[in-house]
Amino acid sequence: MKIIRYSILFILTTLSFSLRAQQAANALNVFQDTLIKISSRVIAAQGDAQKIALNGSFVKTLVEALKVSNSFSYPFDSLKNISVIKSPDQAFRILSWYVLLENGTYRYYGAIQMNTKNGPLKLYPLIDQTDNISDPNGITNNQKWFGARYYEIVPVTSGSRLPYYILLGWKGNTQVTTKKVIDILAFDQDKLTFGAPVFDGKELKGKNRIIFEYAKSNAMTLKTDLKAGMIVFDHLASFDPEIKDKFEYYGSDGTFDGFKIISGRLKLQEDIILNNDADSNDALYADPKKNVKPIRKF
Repeated sequence: MKIIRYSILFILTTLSFSLRAQQAANALNVFQDTLIKISSRVIAAQGDAQKIALNGSFVKTLVEALKVSNSFSYPFDSLKNISVIKSPDQAFRILSWYVLLENGTYRYYGAIQMNTKNGPLKLYPLIDQTDNISDPNGITNNQKWFGARYYEIVPVTSGSRLPYYILLGWKGNTQVTTKKVIDILAFDQDKLTFGAPVFDGKELKGKNRIIFEYAKSNAMTLKTDLKAGMIVFDHLASFDPEIKDKFEYYGSDGTFDGFKIISGRLKLQEDIILNNDADSNDALYADPKKNVKPIRKF
C-alpha cells in the first residue's frame, strides 16, 4: 500500500509541476506578445520624448515578465530588437537593446538576470550613462554603464583570481561613426563591475576596456574564432594617412589582430592570419603561383 501511495503522490507532484510550468510558459508568451507590440510602437513613435516614454512601458512590462517563475529559461526569441545572451556557464544572461534618437545617436537599455534556479528574481538594471562618463576607460558599474548591445560572452577563469567575463558589444554612436566594445564584467558577491586592466600589448597598459570607432558606412569584424582560439577583429586605420583620430575616416585595412587568453589575461596578437574552414568550392580555385587549372568535381 505504501508503494501505491508513494506512486500516486509522485504522479500528482509531477502533474502539478508540469501544470505550473505550462502556466508560466503561457504567461510568458502573453508577455512576449505585449512586448512585441510596445516595441513596434517605440520604433514608429514620433519624437524622442514619445519613444523614451514608450520604452519606459516596455521596461516595466519586461520586468514583470522576468518575475514569472522559470523566466530565465524563456528565450524571448520573437523579440527581434533585444539581444538575449546567456553566459556559457549558465550563471546569468544579459538582455540589451537601444533606442535610436532623432539626432542619430543611441540610448542603450539592458539588464543582467541571474540564474536563481527558480528562486526570486535577481536583476541588475543597466543604466546607460555614456554621455555622463568623462573617462570611457574608467571602471564602472550597472548604475553607470557604458551602454552597448552585447552579442557574445566569453568566461575567463585563472588560478585564485575571481572569474570574469569578456563582453563583445555593438555601440551605434552618431550619424557618422559606429563603435564596438570589448568590455569586462566581474561579480563580487552582490556587486558587479564593468572594466578591468586585463589587456596586455602595445599601448594597452592601464586599459580597462577596448573601444573601436570607425566610419558608419563601413563594417567591422569583432568575434570569437574557435579555430584561431582567440577574439579576432579588423585592424582599423585611416583611409587618408594624413588624417588621424577623425574616426569617420577609419575602416578596416584588410588585416586582423586578436586577443588570446593567456594566464587569465588578454594578450594582443598582431597581424594574424585567419584560415577559412574548408569549402566545397576550394577544388575550383587555381593557385596562380602553381599555374595549374582547377579540377572540376561533380
